[in-house]
Amino acid sequence: MEEIYEISLLLDFYGQLLTEKEYVMLDLHYNNDFSLSEIAENMNISRQGVYDNIRRGKKNLAELENKLGLVRKFSEQKKAMKDILQELKEFDCSKLESKDKARLKNIYENLTLLIEKL
Repeated sequence: MEEIYEISLLLDFYGQLLTEKEYVMLDLHYNNDFSLSEIAENMNISRQGVYDNIRRGKKNLAELENKLGLVRKFSEQKKAMKDILQELKEFDCSKLESKDKARLKNIYENLTLLIEKL
């Protein structure tokens, strides 16, 4: 399950840098749950051809991530936002004035929306 999530995320970030065949096959296999045989049948190639393209595409995605690190940076930023959100949840608002409570609530809600959109 984790591999599916990881490949899907890598495809979101780097998919357009792959060949069209690699992208389509990885997308069908990981995002649409097609078997290698189903992809082979749809694309009129051998199952081995599908396997080779998927393997090559995964290798290319890994190389791109190693060079650019966009998924790693994205994950770190998302975690940092969640940590900030947790700090806001634990913040003691009892001594704040009502306008400051409203501002803090607004910050919390905006940060929550930002995280959900990621």
